[in-house]
Amino acid sequence: MNNKTLNYYDTNAESFIENTIGVDFTTTQEHFLSYLGDDACILDFGCGSGRDTKCFLEQGYQVEAIDGSAMLCKKASEYTGIAVKHMLFQDLNEINRFDGIWACSSILHLNKEELLPVLYKIKDALKPGGVLYTSFKYGDFEGERNGRYFTNFTENSFHEYIKSLEELSESRLSIVETWITGDVRAGRGDERWLNLILQKE
Repeated sequence: MNNKTLNYYDTNAESFIENTIGVDFTTTQEHFLSYLGDDACILDFGCGSGRDTKCFLEQGYQVEAIDGSAMLCKKASEYTGIAVKHMLFQDLNEINRFDGIWACSSILHLNKEELLPVLYKIKDALKPGGVLYTSFKYGDFEGERNGRYFTNFTENSFHEYIKSLEELSESRLSIVETWITGDVRAGRGDERWLNLILQKE
């Protein structure tokens, strides 16, 4: 993730949290959790405000959380009551550790060259049969917008993109589900999102 994007979140942490922490994301959270056992270990991969980390903790899951913004880590630690680790996506270095990885509106800030090795690291960090939830803005745009870098996907473009990961790896991270949603934030319902569940085979 480029420094400008991280600086955006450090500088705008308060307003970002205000706009996202109260959003009702229950339907997507529950759909992700339906793939997991009751004692599952979850990594919130780019936790932002800590909204989803807190939800998973309150339901009794083992949760670890990271974010690349030092300011968001501080705020999310205060909100969730757990220590949120300050680290970049590229620094993930776990093997068969997590039952689920939740990357909600987070790894979309990586460019396509950075994203593929991070997906490979996510695959390695998942236990066999473990699942990844992630989301991207819907479309073909890639570049900087309003101070942050975005990589957008459609169903077809992500399917083609993930093929190269499957070809490079003995164990696959395969698409299980895709669905489209509107933006849940007030006044932004016309924006579309690509949601994906991927599973480590």
